[in-house]
Amino acid sequence: MRKILIIGAGKSSSYLIKYLLDKSQSENLHITIGDVNVENAKKLVDASENVSIIPLDVFDTDSRQNAIKNTDIVVSMLPARFHIEAAKDCITFKKHMVTASYVSEEMKTLDDDAKANNLVFMNEIGVDPGIDHMSAMQVIDRIRDNGGKMILFESFTGGLVAPESDNNLWNYKFTWNPRNVVTAGQGGAAKFLQENQFKYIPYHRLFRRTEFLDIDNYGRFEAYANRDSLKYQHVYGLDHVKTLYRGTMRRVGFSRAWNVFVQLGMTDDSYTIDDSENMSYRDFVNAFLPYSPTDSVELKFRHALKIDQDDIVWDKFLELDLFSNTKMVELKKATPAQILQKILMDSWTLNNEDKDMIVMYHKFGYELDGKKHQIDATMVVVGEDQTYTAMAKTVGLPVAMATLDILNGKIKTPGVQIPITKEIYNPILEELKDYGIAFSEKKVEYYGYNPLNL
Repeated sequence: MRKILIIGAGKSSSYLIKYLLDKSQSENLHITIGDVNVENAKKLVDASENVSIIPLDVFDTDSRQNAIKNTDIVVSMLPARFHIEAAKDCITFKKHMVTASYVSEEMKTLDDDAKANNLVFMNEIGVDPGIDHMSAMQVIDRIRDNGGKMILFESFTGGLVAPESDNNLWNYKFTWNPRNVVTAGQGGAAKFLQENQFKYIPYHRLFRRTEFLDIDNYGRFEAYANRDSLKYQHVYGLDHVKTLYRGTMRRVGFSRAWNVFVQLGMTDDSYTIDDSENMSYRDFVNAFLPYSPTDSVELKFRHALKIDQDDIVWDKFLELDLFSNTKMVELKKATPAQILQKILMDSWTLNNEDKDMIVMYHKFGYELDGKKHQIDATMVVVGEDQTYTAMAKTVGLPVAMATLDILNGKIKTPGVQIPITKEIYNPILEELKDYGIAFSEKKVEYYGYNPLNL
């Protein structure tokens, strides 16, 4: 019997575990799930002779190594910073490894050892990164194979609330890590390439430089630039492309309102606020506004941000109870970003009956036979419930499929890698269609530049 070790049974693991258990009989698999909290795993599995649940702390060397040396392949669903210790053990005990996380600098250093031991270390095989790589490279390779020359590539992804659960003025709820939403875009200017010109957007301008996108049956979205759109330029073989832009999708109007938090400094995570545990939400907002013994906090807020009281943006802040005197921060020595996260979680946490949604949009511009062409490809996946979410589906299924393909020898190329070759992406994208994860393509007129002049 072939053995698979899954380390971590968090929110993204539901579809991963279900897929492998559904295949366990036909593929002769035994799945071991290790987590510091075994109750997490127990909620995701029914009684089966093909699954074991064990307590596993990745920082406990003995238990971690014992689990890894007794398996054939390791799937790490841990936070990215915790993969490396398991990865080193996989080298030691000659085990393949799969993760959905970005390739870290530490992981890169294991490439030579992985190749020397004929081991596949597959990374970035979730949704973004993951499905974005595979779906992009499939079209890019097809264009090249047909004699075309790539001149434009834009890619956008959003983790959003499904339309039937979209019931607040922000048209947004947390479907993944709230902290990542609050701190998005920080740490340097966003950079991208537009018509052979390098463009930069500093953080304080990021949420006012957006692009509009329309998706059939789902309406209009907006997108703001990711921090580094050029990261995959060479990896994708787009060294000579004229335009290269990657962004994050939200519903229209979100970015304008979010920019208020940025301008006030509420997304800053670099310092702590004194006596924060005794602050009300109103006190927190007032801490960023000028002193005035006569003006209310609401009036100072509107004046500072030039927001009219009949502006829909104003209603969005009222909806968050941002000026409440009774709701308390209750976080000691908290950063502004941590306090803002707590406030937002009051309003943006998914209810039990809510569904999430993953949206992805690619634009491919190319030259063929002396003419310029463009293909737009879109994907929308809606979750089932709070266990089987769209996020868990689009992260977990590619991870599971890659794991089985490695075990079955369909993915053979050794080393630390991401899913950008036909060996990897063709069978996985084809199988994902069976689970409702597929792209719709349409040819549109090539415009060659961003209509909003980003």
